[in-house]
Order: sequence, then C-alpha cells, then structure tokens
Amino acid sequence: MFYRRAGIRFTRYQQARQIWPLPLDRRLAAVILLLAVVAPFALDRLYLVSYLLPWVIWSTAALGLNLLMGNAGQVHLGYGAVMGIGAYASVHLVRAGFPFEIAMIAGGTAAAAIGMAFGAAALRVKGLYLAMATLAMQYIVDFVISHVPAISGGSQAALSVPPVSFFGFAIVGDRPVYYLALFICVVVTLFMLNIRRTSFGRALAAVREKDYAAEVIGVDTFRFKMLAFWVSSFIGGVVGTVLAVCYLRSVSPDQWHIELSIQLVAMVIVGGLGSVLGAFFGSALILFAPIVLNNLIGALASGLNLQISTDLRSHVPLMLYGALIIGFLLWEPLGLAKIYNNARNYFLVWPFRHARR
Repeated sequence: MFYRRAGIRFTRYQQARQIWPLPLDRRLAAVILLLAVVAPFALDRLYLVSYLLPWVIWSTAALGLNLLMGNAGQVHLGYGAVMGIGAYASVHLVRAGFPFEIAMIAGGTAAAAIGMAFGAAALRVKGLYLAMATLAMQYIVDFVISHVPAISGGSQAALSVPPVSFFGFAIVGDRPVYYLALFICVVVTLFMLNIRRTSFGRALAAVREKDYAAEVIGVDTFRFKMLAFWVSSFIGGVVGTVLAVCYLRSVSPDQWHIELSIQLVAMVIVGGLGSVLGAFFGSALILFAPIVLNNLIGALASGLNLQISTDLRSHVPLMLYGALIIGFLLWEPLGLAKIYNNARNYFLVWPFRHARR
C-alpha cells in the first residue's frame, strides 16, 4: 500500500516534527502546487478568472480568519470590514504613486491597527459579547467608508485601480494576476502550517482552550490575544489589497458589507476550525455550492414551470450558509477537514481494523 505509516521510523525529532511526515503527503503537496502553477496554461480563461482565482483569494482570507477563530478561539463577525480597510488604504496609496509592495504592506498595517483596536474588546468580553463587538466594527466601518468622501468618494462611487507592478513584474493580464494571488496564498499557507509548531501557536492554543488557565501557567493572554487580532487583521488587509487589485480592479463601499463577513465565517466553520486544509475546502464549498444550487433551482423551475422570484433566488446563498453552519455544528463540528482526516486515517492502516484515533 503506497499510503501507509508502516515501515517509517524517525531517528531525529526534526523528522517527526516535519509539516508532512509521510512521504506521500509531501508528494501530494508538490503535485497540488505544480497543478496550481500550470493551471493558467491548461485551463480556459473563463475557469481561471471566474473560479480558480476567486478560490485562491478567498482561501487566503479564510486562512487569516481561521488564525483568529480556530487557533485563538476568538469570534470575529467583521472580517469583511478588515479587508475593506486594507483595500482602500492600499488603493489610495497606489493612486498616489506609491509602489504596490509598499501599498500592500501599508494596507495590511492599517487593517491590523484598526482591527486590533476593536479586538481590544476581547480582553474584557468573550463569546456572544465579543461577536457583537466585532459586528459593531463591521457596521461602523461600513458607515465611515460610505459617508466620508475622502475615503470612498461617496456611497455610490468606485475607485479604479491603476496598473501596478510587483517587484518589477507588471501585473497586467490574467496570468500575472493569478500568480500574484497564488504567491500570497502560498506564503500565508506556509505561515499557517508552521505557526502551530512555534511558541506563538502554542500560546494561542492555550488561550483558545482556557484563557484564565493559560494565565495561571504563565501565558500573557493580553499580549497573545492582541497579537492574534493583529496578525489576522494584517492578513485580512493584505488579502483585501489582492482582491481589489487582482480581481475587482476597483473598490466601492458595497463590496465590504456584512454578507462578506458571513461568507468568511461560513468558510471557516464548514471547512474546519483550526485546519489549514479546511480553509480551502470551506471556501470551495461556499463559493461553488450557491452556483450549483442556483443552476439546479433554475433548471427545476423551468422543468416544472414554477415561478421563482429573483429576490428569492438571490437569498438562496445566505440560506445555504446558515444551513451549512447549523448542519456542520450538529453533525461534524470540525468540518470538512475532519471528514478528510477520517478517510486518511482509515487508509493509513488499511486493511487492518485498528486506526489511529
């Protein structure tokens, strides 16, 4: 059996602490990365721009939110606002003539600063109260962006993104845009894969389980909660920049509403809290399931001569998000990543009866 733990004996701690201890896992990761690199040459432009590019960007955003919700155990219902802050800050800097690299870092820093300010509520409240605090952030940022012309130009205005370059490479056309988004996604993924092996990741795990118990054993919960909000918001600001530059090509106030935050929370919960792989699974399901569902509803309505209003069809994705969140919380709280891990553990010892739990 090519996928089995038998016969693998580690002689050093460094070998046992690898990100992918099994050889097949390393080969599988290399194959997936290779497929992602050659995808622009193998796929039609419609699939690249409409499906693969959004999936890469939203998976990166889900990874940033998963750091806060999955690793640190803090609820955040305003992550769309965090991405909007980064997008507007970076677009204004690019329009002012700053290099895109500086604008991206500045956008992430601006999002981290504001996100950390609202995240200070996590030092005094938790659970539902923290969720309400971050929800308040979402509505405050929405209001400020819409009603301050210096930021957005007005509630109905849109700021176009000028041509940019990344370390000397012009980001023009579908392939350069895709490779930029893929590069950011790979960097964030490697960061998330390694974070749990660091003292920072272990401290976040302690805060997630019991923050007062973490204080007893010497973990500074004040510091690590603020760091979790800072790092997560920084990633969100950078992804907002990539989304504005690589996909939307413009920014407007209606792009960063509460629906975006609900989408991201659904991606994290459905994919699996604290799972890097789950962020990719969850974003794929949340992005593509509504498309399939809308097509099925349209085909069903045409075949049965049913009259379904456009308003109802537009609200079907939100209904789906709610149903998916409730379903996974009831039947598989650890999400799609846990389902994949169960299948993987089964094949690790197949055809024997005893699997690692």
